Amino acid sequence: MSSRSTAERLRDGGERVTRQRLDVWEALERIGRQVSAQDLYDELRRRHPRIGRATVYRTLEALVAVGVARRFELDGHVSAYVACRPQHHHHLACHRCGRVEEIDEGYVAPVAARVAADRGFRIDDARLDFYGTCARCAAG
Repeated sequence: MSSRSTAERLRDGGERVTRQRLDVWEALERIGRQVSAQDLYDELRRRHPRIGRATVYRTLEALVAVGVARRFELDGHVSAYVACRPQHHHHLACHRCGRVEEIDEGYVAPVAARVAADRGFRIDDARLDFYGTCARCAAG
């Protein structure tokens, strides 16, 4: 996803578009795996020494709110973040290397349909993340 489409998503979600917000998103996308807000901040400070910690944390929440990033809960109640494509999807998150792979809605739709039919529950949204070991880590 380009910075332009990220900017559009921010605007469409009622968020301000600033160079710092786009810098945070670009760094998150460049890293390509789940990363804590603190680690992302440390990475950003190398290229953008004037960026503030609060800016990074607030921007991550704004990116999650508009759907271009996702927050994951790690051990010890630490949040990690990953850049996301805009289409509805779910995730496979490796607890060893931190890699996050997006999986299509097609994997989860049959489960949601069964739950809706069995329980009479109208599902408006679903987010399903699988945590485990990726194929690369399992092989190594």
